[in-house]
Amino acid sequence: MPILRHNMNHADLVTYAAHLRRETFRAFLEHGEAHLGGSFSMIEALIVLYEVVLRPSDKFILSKAHASFPLCLLLQEKGLAPELKTHLEIDPENGIHATTGSLGHGLPIATGMALARKLKDIKGRVIVMMSDGECQEGTTWESLLVGAHHKLDNLLVLVDYNKIQALSRLSDALSLDDLAEKFRAFNWDCAEIMDGHDIGELVTVLTQPLSGKPRVVLMHTIKGKGVPEFEDDPVWHARRIKEEDLEIGRKRLGIE
Repeated sequence: MPILRHNMNHADLVTYAAHLRRETFRAFLEHGEAHLGGSFSMIEALIVLYEVVLRPSDKFILSKAHASFPLCLLLQEKGLAPELKTHLEIDPENGIHATTGSLGHGLPIATGMALARKLKDIKGRVIVMMSDGECQEGTTWESLLVGAHHKLDNLLVLVDYNKIQALSRLSDALSLDDLAEKFRAFNWDCAEIMDGHDIGELVTVLTQPLSGKPRVVLMHTIKGKGVPEFEDDPVWHARRIKEEDLEIGRKRLGIE
């Protein structure tokens, strides 16, 4: 497990999120690829998970592994050595608990882990972060059925609800209207965070006690958050950073 501090205050968390966003941008430049949109939409949630929520007995799975750079950088800063790559390969010693990147697989894996822990009476939760586009896949809803049937209250799902998938909007590709009610209809406890970049709101919701049911948190986020010129634009799913984008990003993120 990575080193977990759990002693950061609100200002520390905000500062760390800004730092991680800058380091992620630098990594995109160095490696010549940039799944910037989905990486930037989840950074605050990732910081709150690792600095407030996760305990040594917990496991975290990033299902939306196209956005793996900020996770790997965070783990590296905690003294681990995960390989910086878009599609994650299992490496438990370095904090990567599942091979992900083919979208829709993280939740089924996490559900199996949570069920195994229940059967073996192993403490700790399994926490998975997935994209909203993954909520269009059949394995997601099969996993929700399994989680509810076995009362997996040790399973927490975070949905990065930025309303954009790949190069289109959810509303154009396959609408997910009333998503919270869909989860509740599958007998899951469901909470919504209306600003998934608000550190205080994230801490409040993600530290709520167990309810006896598996829990999902819908985080309404902005793809590309942190650089206004890039925000809420499907093109930033996987666009390489060009010359003009470089200067914009540096200015907005405070990079010298």
